[in-house]
Amino acid sequence: MKTRLAILIALLMPFGLLAQDTTKNNTGYRDYTAAVLWQQHAGEYRALTFQAYNFARISLLQRLKEVGKDKKYAVVVDVDETVLDNSPFQGYQINNGKTFDPKDWSTWTGLGVADTVPGALGFLKFAAAHQVETFYLTNRDTSEMKGTLYNLKTLGFPHADKQHILLKSSTSDKEPRRQQILENYHILLLCGDNLSDFSNIFYRSGKNTIEQVNAAQAEFGTHFIVLPNPMYGDWEKQFYKDSKPTEAIKAAERLKGLKTY
Repeated sequence: MKTRLAILIALLMPFGLLAQDTTKNNTGYRDYTAAVLWQQHAGEYRALTFQAYNFARISLLQRLKEVGKDKKYAVVVDVDETVLDNSPFQGYQINNGKTFDPKDWSTWTGLGVADTVPGALGFLKFAAAHQVETFYLTNRDTSEMKGTLYNLKTLGFPHADKQHILLKSSTSDKEPRRQQILENYHILLLCGDNLSDFSNIFYRSGKNTIEQVNAAQAEFGTHFIVLPNPMYGDWEKQFYKDSKPTEAIKAAERLKGLKTY
């Protein structure tokens, strides 16, 4: 009898441990629930995006007075969480117990149904009225052009065409594409939710991002317009030692990164 019981326990134990590990691996995504809810429902989120684009209007007018007329004028904007709100995609991932999946993301962008980030459309129409073109500089893949173009056009964004949408082809570093725009345009403003939307110095290897932000403080609100995004970003990578950590490891590392007393 004891032998049979021991065998039964031995057989069941791996499955129990496996179920326990699977649960742990699938709970990390829940850490983002509050962030997604905040973006979708908080009045403070809308207030911050309106504030950012109100500053953008003021700064644009000032920059027009300061910059020469030897080139055309442009503003450069990121797409995701800068002009388009992808929080429904993040909500889908959470509700389905999934982490980021490129196939799911491609399906979402292909639908072309993301709503606007509050204030974005009004500002870019304001820029267009002042003969300032908009370039949409995004790390969406080149295969996502159709859905991205449809989404921007449907919402009425200015300069929504293939010449003004610069997607990722070979590198996520946006600097070469910014330099491409600078060949023919004065970039008056850059708008984004991630520091790499403004310069690649902020997350450059060997650089302290906080120190770099402190050094560039005069640029924020005048040349760099930052949009709030609590859901994801390059800032999170500093906590992960592995290049491809599991969600369980990510969740544990995020806890370790908290300041406390």
